[in-house]
Formats: sequence, structure tokens, C-alpha cells
Amino acid sequence: MVISPANHVPTVYILSDSIGETGELVVRAAASQFDNVRIDIRRKPHLSSIEEVEYALSEAAQAGAAVVYTLVRQDLKAYLQEKAAKLGIQTVGIMDPVISALATITGLVPRNEPGLIRKVDQAYFAKVEAIEFAVKYDDGKDPRGLEKADIVIIGVSRTSKTPLCMYLAHKGIKAANVPLVVEAPPPAELFNLPLNKVIGLTIKPGVLQEIRKQRLKLMGLSIETDYVHMEKIQAEYEYAWSIMRKIGCTVIDVTNKSVEEAAANILDIYRKGVVTHV
Repeated sequence: MVISPANHVPTVYILSDSIGETGELVVRAAASQFDNVRIDIRRKPHLSSIEEVEYALSEAAQAGAAVVYTLVRQDLKAYLQEKAAKLGIQTVGIMDPVISALATITGLVPRNEPGLIRKVDQAYFAKVEAIEFAVKYDDGKDPRGLEKADIVIIGVSRTSKTPLCMYLAHKGIKAANVPLVVEAPPPAELFNLPLNKVIGLTIKPGVLQEIRKQRLKLMGLSIETDYVHMEKIQAEYEYAWSIMRKIGCTVIDVTNKSVEEAAANILDIYRKGVVTHV
């Protein structure tokens, strides 16, 4: 290995088959333990071949650098270790001892696939974004959200529209919902959406009446209102069906379905991109 002059800034190469962020964070944390030291950190990310590893090691040798690597592909690691030994390069494999320890205590075999943590992070942020979306566009608050949604759920009050949207959001699906109210026509945007994007919910009037009664009791309100009168519910039921037929959307009967079951039906329809009646 080429020895750096005394006035040369110490250099560390980060070799990774992902983006190399983990390696750099560890090196910076370690460097903070030394007073007044400045380390030249050079990332070599997305290494996917032995040739790329060889070129990066040649650069590191010329710079008199140490090499920190977070490679998980076994073939690249094996080559790096062999080549670095020949070049006299100081190397540190950050992931290896941790992966080995976890393999021991879990009894599982590591996947050795680059970039998995980034995929997990992306899924997490997609879920957070979908939850925020469901809250923002709940109960028809803003019809501008309908075109942005992956799924739009419609139905009369107490057909589990909001719980379904929140459940779907935890799956990373952006879902909005629109209540179908006899006295207020639905937004025009609803009728311009692709048919497989709209899901109508229906429920037997008698079951809906009991759900509404229980809801009012929990809220400490009287059940002697139009909200639970069968004539009113039957009118809402017929109105909702008229809107769903006009749109031509998928309709799901949620009378005997849990939120999880209804969500599974919706996800299946969404992924297949078909219109059906469940």
C-alpha cells in the first residue's frame, strides 16, 4: 500500500453494493472520537461487479486509504478481501459481524441482498403519506383529492368508509371516501374517475339501522331521529344504489364483512383492475 505523506489528509473509501450511507455514518461517528482530525471520505456506491470493486480498490491503494465496506454479496466480499490483502489495504466490513450475530440468535439465513433497508424505508414513508392522505380527504372534505387517490370509496353513513380508508392506508394505498347523502349530490369529479378506481359500499337497511342506533347511544344522543328511521334509511339505500349504477363502479356488500375482509376484497379488485360485485 502506498504510504501517505505526513501532511496528507487521511482517506477512507466506502465500498457498497447499495448507496454507502451506512458506511459513511459509521466512519464519521468513529472519526469524532479523534481530536482535530479531518477524514476524506469517498463513497463508491452501487458496486455490482468484480471489475468495479477492483477499480475502487486500485484507487484506494493509490490514495493510501483504508476501505470500509458494506457489501452483502458474497462474491464481491470474497474478491474484495482477497484483492485488498494483496494490495496491503486496511479493510473493515461493517455489516459482517452484525449479520453473523443476528444469524446466530435467530437461526435464520441472511438474504444477502443489497439495498433492503432502503426498500423498507420507502414502504414506511409510503404508508405515512397514505395515512395523511386518508385523513385529508376523509368524508368528501376536498373533491380535488379524488383524482389523486388510488381508490375512492363511496357509500351512505356508517358503512365503514373511514375505517376502510385507514386500513388501506396502512397498506400504502391512498384512499379517499365520499358520503352519499340524498340532500347533497356527490362531486362531479366522482363521475370522471376510472371505473376500477371507485368502490361502492352497500349494507342491508336493517343492519344499518342497528349500527346507527348503537352509534347514537354511544354518543349519548337520542335514537328518535330521522337518522335511524327505516323510511329514511331505505331512501338513502335506494339513492346510493342509483349513484353506483350511474357510475358503473364495483359494489361490495359489507353487511356481514369485517373491515379486514372488505379491505381484502378492495385490494384484490384494485390489483386486478376489474369491475365486479362482491
